Amino acid sequence: REGILKTAKALVEDTKVLVQNATASQEKLAQAAQSSVSTITRLAEVVKLGAASLGSEDPETQVVLINAVKDVAKALGDLIGATKAAAGKAGDDPAVYQLKNSAKVMVTNVTSLLKTVKAVEDEATKGTRALEATIEHIRQELAVFSSPVPPAKVSTPEDFIRMTKGITMATAKAVAAGNSCRQEDVIATANLSRRAIADMLHSCKEAAYHPEVSGDVRQRALRFGKECADGYLELLEHVLVV
Repeated sequence: REGILKTAKALVEDTKVLVQNATASQEKLAQAAQSSVSTITRLAEVVKLGAASLGSEDPETQVVLINAVKDVAKALGDLIGATKAAAGKAGDDPAVYQLKNSAKVMVTNVTSLLKTVKAVEDEATKGTRALEATIEHIRQELAVFSSPVPPAKVSTPEDFIRMTKGITMATAKAVAAGNSCRQEDVIATANLSRRAIADMLHSCKEAAYHPEVSGDVRQRALRFGKECADGYLELLEHVLVV
């Protein structure tokens, strides 16, 4: 735990330097990016050791920990991209606004990792914490989904329809966890929900941008995808309250 906390703290310092160097020379920016990448690599290693130390009889909690560090790594990748885009731009440029947003997400995800690390050995709160982390992850996925940036690849509406089965399974699991209130059921729900909603949002956007899909149908598909995720978030927040 100490190793994870220490490395996460070092990563926060690296992140500050990275953002500060957005207006500096390319060389300084490259050094700051390299330093943060080597720190996130170390962080991933210590988190993996932490997950292994929990023992194989608790795989769901191991997944929660690994997911938390994956979120930090993804946020760092986005932040490095945003820093490169904002390099040399004026303070009112949209790229600088995006950089500030990316920095906020980075801080949120590091904080989430630290809370998760502190809760993993606490039987009374580890499920609740896992659910909070999943809710935050879905909100971040929704922000990407709602942005006007097209997906990297497209897929067919049939692929998307197949993905919706995961939502049905995750919903049933969430209802069961709300009824049982057992921490291990809540952790399993958190892990399944995270994957099901992220997969649904990705495939919905990929199918909506298929070349044979009309603009009108695309807008409707994106609207219903967002409504589905919003509705599911509401369900998870009810489970959290219960």
